[in-house]
Amino acid sequence: MKTIFIFGMMMILALTACASESTPASVPPTEPETTPPTPTATVAPTEPPTAAPTLAPTDTPAPAPTPSAANADVLFVKATQSADGTWRFDVTVAHPDTGWDDYADGWDVVLPDGSVVKVNPTDRFTRLLAHPHETEQPFTRSQSGIRIPADVTTVTVRAHDLVDGWGGKTVVVDLTQSSGDGFEVQK
Repeated sequence: MKTIFIFGMMMILALTACASESTPASVPPTEPETTPPTPTATVAPTEPPTAAPTLAPTDTPAPAPTPSAANADVLFVKATQSADGTWRFDVTVAHPDTGWDDYADGWDVVLPDGSVVKVNPTDRFTRLLAHPHETEQPFTRSQSGIRIPADVTTVTVRAHDLVDGWGGKTVVVDLTQSSGDGFEVQK
């Protein structure tokens, strides 16, 4: 909520600056120079409260762990094997999405040798996340038709975000077990 307020204040300041520039004849040349320090002074006090919202979610009960820093975290994976041998992965991701400039944009299923399993080899991720989820955290998205070689017994699921890339919490899924830390397998 405070982020929206700060963004709104920045927009008002920007519009005010634009209005001053659109009427240069009515504003003495020295006034536009004195106007920017006032918005800067207004913005500076609002910067410390931005740290508070990142701490607030940890103070309130949450259904799942909070994301690590600004990285996209995989919280839970459900892997279901189909009759044709392909797999469907339902992956729950948490990331402090702020909009189109910073959001979790995909997740991968990674084999032990480091190769990424994709339904379409030209895809960027195993599952592309095409838009931000600011108001839906954590969120779960699925991908079916994933082919995992028969000799592979474990895979790692990782999530990616637009700004920080990889680096959040991953889940290692043991495909030979029905469940484990952060995962469930159905065959």
